[in-house]
Amino acid sequence: MTAGFYRAKLPVLDHPLTALFVDCDSFFASVEQHLDPALRGRPVGVAPVMAESSCCIAASYEAKAFGVKTGTRISDARKLCPGIAIVESKPTEYIAIHHRVVEAVEDCIHVEQVLSIDEMWAWLPFNLRDPATVESIGKKIKTTVTREISPFIKVSIGAAPNKYLAKMASKMRKPDGLFIIESKDLPQVLYELKLRDLTGIARRTEARLHAAGIHSVEALCSAPKHLLHGVWGGVVGDRLWHLLRGDEIPELVSARKSIGHSHVLPPEHRHPEKAWPILCKLLHKACERLRSHGLLCGALTVQIAYLRGPAWAPEIRVPETDSTLRLMHLLDHLWRERPDPRERILHVGVMLTRLVTHHNHTPELFQSFVAESMASTENHPNEKLRRLDATLDQLRARYGRSVVYFGGVQESRDTAPMRISFTHIPDIRVEM
Repeated sequence: MTAGFYRAKLPVLDHPLTALFVDCDSFFASVEQHLDPALRGRPVGVAPVMAESSCCIAASYEAKAFGVKTGTRISDARKLCPGIAIVESKPTEYIAIHHRVVEAVEDCIHVEQVLSIDEMWAWLPFNLRDPATVESIGKKIKTTVTREISPFIKVSIGAAPNKYLAKMASKMRKPDGLFIIESKDLPQVLYELKLRDLTGIARRTEARLHAAGIHSVEALCSAPKHLLHGVWGGVVGDRLWHLLRGDEIPELVSARKSIGHSHVLPPEHRHPEKAWPILCKLLHKACERLRSHGLLCGALTVQIAYLRGPAWAPEIRVPETDSTLRLMHLLDHLWRERPDPRERILHVGVMLTRLVTHHNHTPELFQSFVAESMASTENHPNEKLRRLDATLDQLRARYGRSVVYFGGVQESRDTAPMRISFTHIPDIRVEM
């Protein structure tokens, strides 16, 4: 079946503009150019650690013109773009500027939700949905960001009948764009995009679309709902069918499945004796996040990638807990069982899984841990461990991470700095 079979005209109702999306352009790299005048107008790559084996977590538009992008290996970035400036990431600076951008947007229109470190959206009230009014709001946001923060921090803005299309609109005129998609523009306005440009379509999904005879956004927009349902294997395909037509539909609420932290080790910390404290620090941070979400975990996975040899990622399951001390004993148990104990380590990480909320937790009838390494914590009642964790969390939240910590973290205080994921913005007060 070919894509031409689906070229029937896409019926679109007259939906009003309801969503405005703000996307910061090359945010990390732009902040670096704002902070350092010597970087302005130059290609810039931002790395998590200063190592040639690391990769870019951001690139300026000057660097992107040479083919450097997120995920490009640092050594490859230097080949693609001779003279590129590689700088180490500064998460605290990015978070500070992020909050200032949110405040700038809030001065112009209420921010409905912050989606990531560089994305947010606003719901358009009924009296602010005229395209001219929306355009005026977008221009005001740009002017406010430039005036209150920096002319080197640029935002692209999109507006549309729903949040999904507003996000697409914000990406269609980058950088420093302002684009409005109205119902009357659909679906033709989307035809300039490639399938992979659409949020929710990655390499594997694109392959399934090709197998279904869909090779362009035009064919996707014309495809019947049941076909998209089959490609996605469920309601996600149905949702996209409606979103492309400008329909507003409720968000899918998904339960958190894991909490974890990982760190690529710089050369001077790849010896096991140097890697162990960093692993401890990552677990401490994960446990604090676990408690902040009101969750318990039933499994711990340790992730170790060796400089030479295969990676190792064992999982151990235990009765649900949020105790840092108990999970530290599990971590120690797994660490001692790792293969090649003298081999240098490139990457370490921890993952807490099998998460449950406190109100869904059923205590064990017979209280015991499966690992012998947990035995030393059995003399500490659960309530005592909870009070210990609560006290440590409060002290660290108020005075910083370095004020109090378990002994295993001692040698890692200046390593494994905070990282910013796509969906989790660290709190500066507790991530330092």
